[in-house]
Parts: sequence; C-alpha cells; structure tokens
Amino acid sequence: MIKFVKSVAFAGVLIAGLIGIRAKADPVLTTLATFAVTNGASPGGQFVQAPDGNFYGTTAAGGVYGRGTLFQMTPEGTLTNLVSFDETNGSDPKGGLTLGTNGDFYGTTYSGGDENFGTIFKLTAFGAFTNLFSFDFNNGGYLLAGLDLGQDGNFYGAAAIGGSNSAGTIFRFHTNGTVDTLFSFSLGTTNGDSPYANLVQTKDGSFYGSTYQGGADNNGTLFRIATDGTFETLHLFTGITDGSNPYAGLIQANDGVLYGTTYSGGAENFGTIFKLTTNGVFSTLFSFSDTNGANPQAALIQAGDGSFYGTTANGGIYTNQFGTGYGIIFKWTTNGGFSTLLSFNNTNGANPQAALILGTDASLYGTTANGGANGSGTVFRLEITSPPRPVFQSIVRTGNSITFAWSSLTGYSYQIQCQTNLAQNEWSNLGNVIPATNIMSTSVDVIGSDRQKFYRAILLH
Repeated sequence: MIKFVKSVAFAGVLIAGLIGIRAKADPVLTTLATFAVTNGASPGGQFVQAPDGNFYGTTAAGGVYGRGTLFQMTPEGTLTNLVSFDETNGSDPKGGLTLGTNGDFYGTTYSGGDENFGTIFKLTAFGAFTNLFSFDFNNGGYLLAGLDLGQDGNFYGAAAIGGSNSAGTIFRFHTNGTVDTLFSFSLGTTNGDSPYANLVQTKDGSFYGSTYQGGADNNGTLFRIATDGTFETLHLFTGITDGSNPYAGLIQANDGVLYGTTYSGGAENFGTIFKLTTNGVFSTLFSFSDTNGANPQAALIQAGDGSFYGTTANGGIYTNQFGTGYGIIFKWTTNGGFSTLLSFNNTNGANPQAALILGTDASLYGTTANGGANGSGTVFRLEITSPPRPVFQSIVRTGNSITFAWSSLTGYSYQIQCQTNLAQNEWSNLGNVIPATNIMSTSVDVIGSDRQKFYRAILLH
C-alpha cells in the first residue's frame, strides 16, 4: 500500500511525498575496516561506541612496535591508530575497553609495564594516554579480560595468573591508581584457577565470573564475589554435558538470569550455551556441533528483541586446509531457537574472539582476530534488523525548486525517485545515490510543466 505523508499544492501543481521503502531486509555483513599490521593486528577485545558515534578498541599485535594498538574507527570505517604499545606503557592488550562515567576509556594489557605482568591504562576522549597501574605478579598478571565499572565507581577485573597462590586474582582498581586484591585463586582446589573473562556486576551488587581451569575436574568454575571479597563457587564444570573451560564472561539478561558459554565440552565437545540463576541453579541450554559453530570465546549480548547474539572462534561451513572452521555469528532465543546468521570465510574475516556490541543504528558490530584482505583481522557490521523506512519530513518550495527532507541513518544510502502518474508505476531516479551523514537528508528537484508529481525515498543499504 502506498501512503502519502505530505501533499502540498503550489500554484496548481500537486507535489506528493510518499513513505519510503526498504530495498534490503536480510542480515547483511559489511566489512568496515581491515587491519594491516602497521595500524594494528589481531583485535581480540570488545570495543565500544562512544557518545561521539565513533568506535574505540584495541588490537593485541601490530602497530609501530608490534605490541598492539589503541584505535578509533568512524561509523564509515576509517581507522586511526591512536596509541602503539611499546612494553613500557603495556603490551598485547587482549581485553576490551570500558567507558568510564567521565567519558574516558579504561583498559588492560596482557603484559608489559614495570614488571612485564600487564597494566591498566586510560585514554581520554581527547586521545591522551596514561599508564595508571603496573601489575607485579603478587597482585596478578597476564590479564586476558577488561574491566567492569562497578556501582561504586571503581573498576573490577580478573588476572589470569599471580596472587598469593599463583593461580590468578580478582581485584578492584581505584581511579587514583591503587589496586586492592579481593581474592586469590588456588591451584588444585574447587574454587578454580586462571580466570580469563570479564566480571559482571548484577543488580544485587555482586560480581559473577568464571575460571577457565580448576574445579573438581580442572574444567573450570562459575563463582560469585562480593565487593568485600566474600567468595562462593556456584558451579563446577564436568567437561561432559554441561561443558568445560569457560573463556567468555557472563551477562545478566532481562529476566535477571545469567547466561554464558563454554569453550569446549557439551554433547560434541565444541562448547555450550548455559544459564545460571543468581541463587546458583545451573542449566545447559545448547551444545555446538562444529558446523553450527565451535569454541565460543566471547560473551553473549542481548538485543532489543530479547534474542541473544554471539560468535564462535571456530566452526561453521567454511574451513581452512586443516578442516577447522573460520567461525560464525549466531542468534539464540530462550525457547531453544538457534540459527547461524553468518559463517566467516576468511576473506570477510576469521576467528572472532571479541563480544559483539549493539550500535546506535541497531546493527551488530564486531571484530575478527584473523582473515580479511591482509590476514590481520577485520571490523564488521551485521545488520540484524531492517533499519526504519525513510519518511518525508518536509516539502518546501523556493522559486521553481522543491526541497525534500526525509529521516535517515548515518552510514546508509538513499535514492529519491519520482513519477507523474501512480497508475503507471514507472519510477525514475532523481539525481544520484545520497549517502546519509545525519538523521535528516535532503534532495532538490526543479518544477517543470507537470501538474502533479510523486516522490519516494528508497533505503538502499
């Protein structure tokens, strides 16, 4: 059905604008940027979209010194290397960035710093970099995870090694540059060891997390820790049906339940999706089977439609010479519905390790650690829902010219079409394709001898 949204008569000429239409509705993957070593390589930590609309993240390798980078990317895909790590200011950042309440970015490095056990750093919104803290093994080291901003304004995180028992720590970081060790894991005990993932603070103020190893059978654990250091093990993975070796962090969904993944284990030993209630009840929900993904390393995210989206580092329908898949993007719903949205093929990226994020345009954004044009990883956008149809907002005549304004989304392109008789359904393009740079786009037409004219805006991509 065609619907008029504006109809204006100018000196006997009827000008009518129509609601726009969408030319695409299926999920579409767009490679926005490819890394080429000099501007970074192997992004593995979740990046963030800042209030300025740009994306900020890290790569674990590449840059001027080969020790990783901090980068900025515009929504259109222009990459800028902001910082090259050089060991003294940290090295090999594997965790993602966290946006502080002050607008600055906070993150961690795997190694480097004063004692070569990793650092905590800050990047201001203006691009100024500061190394805030260097780990010394006693308080932890080799951080694979980023930081979680607590309700008290401090940052909380996990170190994979170090501490009083050499098996990793949970720590609190104050923005004045000090660190409190809240808990030290122990090898050979049921509380687990080697935490790889971010912590998540739930509505009750407690933090939940996982260890990659340790527990009863060295298959990893799930735990809860309070801000005063009170620690409780909630689940011991068996390595069989419930999965093993959780690499990714947990998320608290809209229903208040925690959801996560394991790297391996499950029905076919390619990993699982599970849930954990805040009172410790555990359930296995899904087992990966290689062709539909294998070895998830990144946390899930929940979109506005209530569905969960995630990636697996391996698996899928495209494989390398050794038969290992390049990874997938998937959708999962709590009623058990699972679908593969995309299998990476190396050309468009390979081995996604970082969690996806939901952009302000309702698309999913993420990175792959490998693949792409240079083999050093990519940044991509996946449109999981059709963006809203363009709608004419105004039609204004100035002399013999008509100016149209319609709602648009930055990063998408539009085509205005026109005709004089709707019954003929013969539309002609008015001018060139128009890339949107704002929430409103415009086009101009010159009035001819036609007594009426109809216009429509088409969302192309």
